[in-house]
Amino acid sequence: MPSVVKTLTLTKAANPATTAVLLLAHGSPDSVDQIPEFLLRVTGGRPVPPESIKEIQHRYSLIGRSPLTELTKKQAELLAHKLGLKVYIGMRNWHPYIADTVRSMISDGVNHAVVICLAPQNSRTSVGLYRAALAKENPPFTIDFVDSWHDHPLLIQAFAEKLRASRPPNIPIIFTAHSVPQRTITEGDPYERQAKETAALVAKQAALAPEDWTFAFQSQGMSGGPWLGPTVEDTILGRKQNGHKAVFIQPIGFLCDHVEVLYDIDINFKQFAEKQGMRLTRAESLNDSPLLTAALADLVGSFT
Repeated sequence: MPSVVKTLTLTKAANPATTAVLLLAHGSPDSVDQIPEFLLRVTGGRPVPPESIKEIQHRYSLIGRSPLTELTKKQAELLAHKLGLKVYIGMRNWHPYIADTVRSMISDGVNHAVVICLAPQNSRTSVGLYRAALAKENPPFTIDFVDSWHDHPLLIQAFAEKLRASRPPNIPIIFTAHSVPQRTITEGDPYERQAKETAALVAKQAALAPEDWTFAFQSQGMSGGPWLGPTVEDTILGRKQNGHKAVFIQPIGFLCDHVEVLYDIDINFKQFAEKQGMRLTRAESLNDSPLLTAALADLVGSFT
């Protein structure tokens, strides 16, 4: 297995009965009405322009609700069943908050935790913030923290399985991951490199030719200076100029359905493609994929 794991501590739990797993994720509001409070959590309390709030509320209203929390709970249940260990989830920006989950772990007598971020590529804007939120709680138990697992063989197999199951023949593929501010990469963040490595490994696993696929960053922010590209829209236009009538998207930076998939891809990018006279489809998200569960279990197994 590639070397994808870094740790905060190398202490092994002496008693497996008090070892647990903690899965960390971004979090998502349960209803449109909760979005203003949710966005304040995302920005760390900085005011959010009213027009931005309305736009996010509009996007959520079109998909009904984000299933991120529900799907994360399902991923935890599947992992717990496979490992025979207690698996907790903690969200940075919504319930169940990381702080509340840590308190539950303490109450349950956990003395060692393997912590995995459900963002396999490491960025200070995601993994770094989750890690800081956990450290802020100063948990009294020992921790093994997985910084990145973007190239884990079972994760790559999971993405390739979804790709093969739904890609129409001879349709070019656009692999995507969430964009981050360009300054993040300039200052040494490994995220861009790791996201592109994941895409290249999935392409290799699926036996794609170099001309069959490309990579783009999606969901660029509305403020904060330049964000990492190329955008999905520009990439779609490039495929059109090359004579293609359709594109197939696989997001390899996300492990389940949420607003960046259900709105950004299924609604926004699809409508953009249609206006260009093109058809857009995408791979199913990993969600409850057995291979994803196996990848998470293998990561935990490195420490228990």
